[in-house]
Amino acid sequence: MEDQVQAVTGFVDTIVDFAISYGFQIAGALLILLLGLRFARWGGSRVSRIAEARGIDPTLSRFIGNVIRFFAVVFVLIIAMGNLGVELAPIVAFVGAGALGATFALQGVLSNYAAGLALILTRPFVVGNTIRVQGVSGVVNEISLTATLLDGEDGERITIPNKDVVGQVLVNSHAFRIVETRIAVEEDTDLEATFIALSDAIRSVDGVAADPAPRVGLHDFTYGGFVIGIRFWVPSMRYFEVRYAANKAAQLSLRARGVALLPASGLAFSGEALAGDVDLS
Repeated sequence: MEDQVQAVTGFVDTIVDFAISYGFQIAGALLILLLGLRFARWGGSRVSRIAEARGIDPTLSRFIGNVIRFFAVVFVLIIAMGNLGVELAPIVAFVGAGALGATFALQGVLSNYAAGLALILTRPFVVGNTIRVQGVSGVVNEISLTATLLDGEDGERITIPNKDVVGQVLVNSHAFRIVETRIAVEEDTDLEATFIALSDAIRSVDGVAADPAPRVGLHDFTYGGFVIGIRFWVPSMRYFEVRYAANKAAQLSLRARGVALLPASGLAFSGEALAGDVDLS
């Protein structure tokens, strides 16, 4: 019985000695950690808001804030561990060795981070721009360190890994997309009058951009007639809606003037956005 009492007494004495020796250090480290993390979060958010208020791109502003927050957290952890008397040199060596191994294991993920950093710093496009890359097109919703998020016209969310964006042919049309249409007409068509009629019809469609103005002209020649080219800009998020309405307006204008299309040409009302000239003959 006495042995048990002595064991309990010794255990309690050990805890008391430990609390006296290290209690203030532990409490101080926890206090530094809690206050430091709150300060890091506040400081990062504050820097982001200041950057946005000064006209810096929102994506770049958030990135700067996140960098400030990261380094602040690292600094707080170093102070807290130092307050506990922890030797930092072995930890730094361990982290370095672990980072080397993780580099080989996470090459794909790290390449996305590197590409994301390049996109944020070089800014070939910003949030709100319309881009076409890797065969997809949409309005940029967010640029993170790992992926670029696009919004399609039908509300779909398109996620592209950043490594598949950097180094690719990228078309940035800002808030608009271009519609390119070709119409083949018979050789006896009054081209000048048709150009004017088509231009007026397309301008009347709600959503067609006034600047730059729609362009209608003689695009090419074909057997038994001419190929009329039409180019105009429409809002990215209304691309198909406005394109179909413009095609309808053009068709009604041609019908009202009695303009006949070449049935075998395969060119009537065909077009591709953001793809340049496409040979559809």
